[in-house]
Amino acid sequence: MSYFENDDQLEKTWSHMLPNCHFNTIFITPEWQATWWKRFKYNSTPLIEVVTSGKEAIGVIPLLCEGEEATFIGDSSVYDYMDFPVLKGHGKEFFSIAWERLKSMDWKNLRLESIPENSPTLKYLPDIAKLDGFAVDLHESDTTPCMELPNSWEDYLAGLRKKDRHELRRKLRRLESNADFKQYIVQITQDSVEKNMEEFFRLMALSSEDKGAFLTVQNKEFFVDLALQFSTTDQYKLFFMEVDGTKVAACICFSYEDTYLLYNSGYDPEKSSLSVGLLNKALTIQEAIKLGVKEYNFLRGTERYKYHLGASDRAVFDLVVSR
Repeated sequence: MSYFENDDQLEKTWSHMLPNCHFNTIFITPEWQATWWKRFKYNSTPLIEVVTSGKEAIGVIPLLCEGEEATFIGDSSVYDYMDFPVLKGHGKEFFSIAWERLKSMDWKNLRLESIPENSPTLKYLPDIAKLDGFAVDLHESDTTPCMELPNSWEDYLAGLRKKDRHELRRKLRRLESNADFKQYIVQITQDSVEKNMEEFFRLMALSSEDKGAFLTVQNKEFFVDLALQFSTTDQYKLFFMEVDGTKVAACICFSYEDTYLLYNSGYDPEKSSLSVGLLNKALTIQEAIKLGVKEYNFLRGTERYKYHLGASDRAVFDLVVSR
């Protein structure tokens, strides 16, 4: 199956390589990038090339070229990370080869957004471009708070700061004693996806004006695309919290390579006295621990609740190379 309606073998090579890459996340899989491309840029032809050393594939160049600009296949408004998949131990070699291909392309600006802080892209590409006389602008653009997960919920609570641990326990007790509540994952199918996603969008829009403005028709369609694409592999998790039989909070997590990624969320402010937004997310952490997941990533943004739940920052960077 070719996600890009292109070379099936190329995409198999890309997917096969990812577990051994410097940075491996759901956002740089061919499935995710093709889902975005089909929804937003179907009339633009992506450039996807495997870089080899001898007979070994050592990385992938996945780009879109439009006008005078080349970018990753994606958009930082719906991607939290973007990068070149590069095989561990081959960063310098990959970029020395890939740069020759990149600079042969017809762009004025190579705009690469949301690159994670430990990426070989940041280590090698700026210096290679500067040595070749290109202008380089590199700056930190955001942070993605995340944390390693222990083996038990009690160990997780014990690892929180004293005040945060006390507050989380207090809020859980208050919810349990003041309301009939439950949290659960819904099963996404072709028949159920529209109804469940409309409930999610309702809660997302209620929770903030910015989130409501984000929910354009196209962005909502993309969220539905993601739900259908990644439910087939059990990587998509839509959590609802109900209080007294009414859905009051929801969040989307992706389960990928021993990591839970908190992609988006929403809640009803009328139930904020019960901290339903925070607890909806906290219970996904509990679920991840129960499943033996090793890391929980809150993704981009510095909302305070992320740090109250134990996260610490990892930076992401934007890199622009100009002729």
